[in-house]
Amino acid sequence: MDFLRLLPSPTEIQCSALSALNTLLTYTRRSNDVILPQTDFDIDPITGFVPPEPLPRLPAEYKIWEDALTEAPEVLRLWDDNSDEALSLRAEGETWRATIRSRPALDVQRLKDQPRLLQRAHLVLAWLVQYYVHSLPVAQPPTPKRVPESLAVPLVEVSRILGIAPVITFADTITWNWDLINPEKPPTIDNMKLAHSFSGRDDERHFYQVQAAVELHGTQLLRIIENYNQIPNLDDFTFIFKVSRDLTRLTAIIEEISDLIQSMRSGCDPYLFYWEMRPWVEGSDAKGPTQPGWIYEGVDPNAPELQFLSGPSGGQSTVMHALDLFLDIDHKLQKKRYPLPSAENRRADHGFMERMRQYMLGKHRAYLEQLEKSPRSIRELAQRTPVLREPYNNAVAALKKLRTLHMRVACLYVVNMSKTVNPRSACPAAGMMERQAARMESSAPPERRGPIRGTGGTELAALLKAGRDATARAALRN
Repeated sequence: MDFLRLLPSPTEIQCSALSALNTLLTYTRRSNDVILPQTDFDIDPITGFVPPEPLPRLPAEYKIWEDALTEAPEVLRLWDDNSDEALSLRAEGETWRATIRSRPALDVQRLKDQPRLLQRAHLVLAWLVQYYVHSLPVAQPPTPKRVPESLAVPLVEVSRILGIAPVITFADTITWNWDLINPEKPPTIDNMKLAHSFSGRDDERHFYQVQAAVELHGTQLLRIIENYNQIPNLDDFTFIFKVSRDLTRLTAIIEEISDLIQSMRSGCDPYLFYWEMRPWVEGSDAKGPTQPGWIYEGVDPNAPELQFLSGPSGGQSTVMHALDLFLDIDHKLQKKRYPLPSAENRRADHGFMERMRQYMLGKHRAYLEQLEKSPRSIRELAQRTPVLREPYNNAVAALKKLRTLHMRVACLYVVNMSKTVNPRSACPAAGMMERQAARMESSAPPERRGPIRGTGGTELAALLKAGRDATARAALRN
């Protein structure tokens, strides 16, 4: 009868069954909370949201697009440029635009299974739209600008396949807009050169290069996010120390990105940025919702894509969105945090960041949606784990400091420059000395009235302050 002692008792059987059930439930819960790896979202392990190699040129049947983009900077100038050079090019510029209008809308279906060629097509067509629209004479009173069918139809079709807005974006100007200096070496910021430029100035190259450097540097924080999401058990204290170390490293990366942003001033003149570079990238709503926008000929005016025709913006940086979601920054003011939002914060555009996702690749937007829905909030983990509170708060403080710095840069490059005189209207045939003199005419009335808007079309100062304050509210308090 001694062998009966070896059999489990009914109580032990019941406990064992409950344990097995808990294990099954835990497994099922984890299976339903699977977080897909970044590679599933076209995110490169080395270059992040930047393609691992330059985009290839389009096939021969689309050569007319590539040729038009090559020719554009040679014959087109901004519509209000009355310099001797611009006046001498006007006939050639109208010939360029007439040629664009006369061409058919090429079918892009051949490219539908080739994502890099689709990205190149989007870049080329988006740049052609900007060249076309911003070199057109402006009617008085102003009327909507018409984008010809030969550009509008294929751009909308390409955009639908990629899941991105049918207008020039951050990707078209920064993450896709480069070639390798030495094709034998990997893509690093020192081995990348700007592929396309509106002004042709070194200032524009520097402006884009700084932002490309931020994107490449941001791949380090993407790896931290990926490592965190792959931790099998966040309750294991061994992993808690790893999370603490990674948060400390994250703080350092954010501080390094702040240094990169500060380097903008060393190579990009604010006056040249505002008057010679920025006008080329303005979108349909750059002057505000009450001003006439653009009409895409041959496209259903009610097409949902046509809601998203703002210009490129730093708010379209997928790296910065990923960082916000990882640290659980509440830009929508949906969570009760302190200090409570100010009246100015409440007036800001709370949907701006979410709207900017429409200007990203569909796959990259899907990655952000996964982060947003992730069941493993690092803020909640830090809240219930005392050892993580300080490193988490340090990362939030670094991001707040970055946003404060960004406000200063925006003030220097946009707000202050909006009070200067347009050199194209004030000094029609001006050289550099006359431009400098126009800049110093502080008594001259600002050319633009009403709120100062970013290239994303929204009121700039209120938006940036709201973003900074939302970041500060993420900090954990006792």
